[in-house]
Amino acid sequence: MSDQPFGFGVPPEEPEDGNERDKQQGGKGDSGNSPDPFGFGGQGLGGSGAAGNPLAAMFGSGAQGGFDPNDLGAAFQKLGQMLSYEGGPVNWDMAKDIARQTVAAGAQNGSKDASVSPQEQSAVEEAVRLADLWLDGVTSLPSGSGAAVAWSRAEWIESTLPAWKELVDPVAERVGAAMGDVLPEEMQAMAGPLLGMMRQMGGAMFGTQIGQALGVLAGEVVGSSDVGLPLGPSGKAALLPRNVEALGEGLDVPLEEVRLYLALREAAHQRLFAHVPWLRSHLFGAVDGYARGIKVDTAKLEDVVGQLDPQRPEEIQEALQQGMFQPEDTPEQKAALARLETALALVEGWVDAVVHSAAQPHLPSADALRETLRRRRATGGPAEQTFATLIGLELRPRRLRDASRLWASLADARGAEGRDGLWAHPDMLPTAADLDDPDGFVHREQPDFSELDKMLGDAAAGRSPSGEEQGPEEDQSKNKDDEGEGDR
Repeated sequence: MSDQPFGFGVPPEEPEDGNERDKQQGGKGDSGNSPDPFGFGGQGLGGSGAAGNPLAAMFGSGAQGGFDPNDLGAAFQKLGQMLSYEGGPVNWDMAKDIARQTVAAGAQNGSKDASVSPQEQSAVEEAVRLADLWLDGVTSLPSGSGAAVAWSRAEWIESTLPAWKELVDPVAERVGAAMGDVLPEEMQAMAGPLLGMMRQMGGAMFGTQIGQALGVLAGEVVGSSDVGLPLGPSGKAALLPRNVEALGEGLDVPLEEVRLYLALREAAHQRLFAHVPWLRSHLFGAVDGYARGIKVDTAKLEDVVGQLDPQRPEEIQEALQQGMFQPEDTPEQKAALARLETALALVEGWVDAVVHSAAQPHLPSADALRETLRRRRATGGPAEQTFATLIGLELRPRRLRDASRLWASLADARGAEGRDGLWAHPDMLPTAADLDDPDGFVHREQPDFSELDKMLGDAAAGRSPSGEEQGPEEDQSKNKDDEGEGDR
């Protein structure tokens, strides 16, 4: 298991980035060791007041973080919504509302959200079209982008919310169950209404925090695949023009080149997820497997529930700030973490290698942009930080460089078709050990499944191994022989 309980950590190749980030965050660059793993405190999203306090965001806050009496009507309305919610473990209606409010307030760099203009939509469509054309020459996987769309930040929230539900609900379910389990059995039968209210409150707290996190994230992501997972609708390559422009500021690279490079990455992700049908469930299953291994410190939660003052529901928040979640130190949990880490590295490494091959002949800034995106991924960009906040897990492909080198070597040795053919089945993919010895994997003799495929095809067509058609007499004779053996 990693030294960081919830994260993959900063790759050893770029310690300077990690150190710089630690300085910017007051020495707390590793969210895994933060006292606020779920981001419920003021540091969770780097803010104070409503930005760092879900209850303040829910009920309104004054200039000094105190309650504003003018918000009393809105507060009671939100309280009614919270207590009337009867959905799953997360109040996603509240999450969406708060995410959109956060976006409307503006990103952390001060920029505001705005509707996408026809010119921006046209620029994204042209960039994705050209990106797909370049990718055709470096990969055997056909285009997976049935459409190219330009999203505002609010549209990103709407379009990715279903995927976030699938990723976050397992952890929220565990927390909700733990809140009910801490009561003694004899009290549980009598405390039905109280348990229901606790679950509603837990759902609201998760919904509030998730909404804040997604609202902040929407101000920084550049597409639908920043975390290496397919968050958007299938077949839609998406870019966020406002955020693409913000990323390009200070890079001394023309905006057209930045947009094209990001379109290449988005289009490459779309190809992979569209034509490797098992990959999405494989990745989401690995996230779910790890999340289900996270345990709740029920002793601490029991103390909180036992001393809960109805006048101060923020006590639950304060307990969460002290850290109530930790991974199980079991072989199953370690295996789930290893599966997820390797799968993410293989996806991001393939995209990195393919995009570099496609961009280098056409974009003078290809090398600089590649390094910028690598460092952004490796040092815990907004997507990784958000996952650490939501499910206690940083989706950092720690071995991105190793995986990229392996995929590039495979292309040199076997061609694009031989490299991409490994995505046909998860058992054919490189393992974590193969990332340690890429040359050994590249030059290893691959099993020949052609004879087995032929035998299976013959059997399905009713032919003998020699290729001759089996007649009905032979089938009947065989059935009789089988029946005779059964009698014996």
